[in-house]
Amino acid sequence: MPKPRIHPVVWQPPKAPARALERSSATRFDLRLVELPGVGPEDVVVDADGSVITGISDGRILRVGLDGDVTEIADTHGHPLGIELADDGSLIVCDCQRGLLRVNPRTGATEVIVDRFEGARFRFCNNATVARDGSVYFTDSSTEFRQDHYTAELLAHSGTGRLFRWTPGDGIELILHGLDFANGVTLSPDGTFLVIAETGSYRLRRYWLDGSRAGQNEILVDNLPGFPDNLSTGDSGLIWVALPSCRNRILDALPATTAAPKGRMGDPETASTQGDADGLGSGVRRRRHAGS
Repeated sequence: MPKPRIHPVVWQPPKAPARALERSSATRFDLRLVELPGVGPEDVVVDADGSVITGISDGRILRVGLDGDVTEIADTHGHPLGIELADDGSLIVCDCQRGLLRVNPRTGATEVIVDRFEGARFRFCNNATVARDGSVYFTDSSTEFRQDHYTAELLAHSGTGRLFRWTPGDGIELILHGLDFANGVTLSPDGTFLVIAETGSYRLRRYWLDGSRAGQNEILVDNLPGFPDNLSTGDSGLIWVALPSCRNRILDALPATTAAPKGRMGDPETASTQGDADGLGSGVRRRRHAGS
């Protein structure tokens, strides 16, 4: 596949906090590595039986049992990223090639819920969260670059990430646009607001769903020490933020010297963020703010 052309814009990243320079945490975590028959696992969800469900880059969706046994339960024939569990037991899957899907984990049947907005197909369907009323909020990271060219988005700062709501019976609605690589999304414990990761800008944005501020958005957390990716709301009410990559000094220094040269995207390794399956990216054109 040919590399896409990029038209980068100048943006000024915030000064990296001290934590961004540290390569290890003061807190020790005992982790267990689960071997999978493939590469590129992105999101995980725990089903009613306590098994972990994840997707890999060749399209397969896998279940990891409590005993560590791994079985294939479906194949999207695309590239699944975000995975959520609906109340009826089905899986809501953001497939960056096919759009928003519903997958039956018992039969493996796959249904496309929505794959386009105003006639244009999604380029980078990324992550979702399911509300109590069955509405699905999900992100499309960029209208210019696909997942396999995420580095182009990181350099270009297209600022074309979007947040959508899909509601049974009502269809799709654009909630926010102009986001800096819209990525993970999660609901607050009481369902009054959403939190959205803007990956390349190192920040989290809040969008109010209820109350006197409904429809408004604001920066919730700014200048994180790494690239925020998937988000999850824990049982205790804490919002967990995955930072798969630390800050990239080359990318942070680039705006202070000159904008990246226009032209075709260079070798991804040149500006590698050592990211996960969905890639990383950010930005706005001369600071176009997120808007509804």
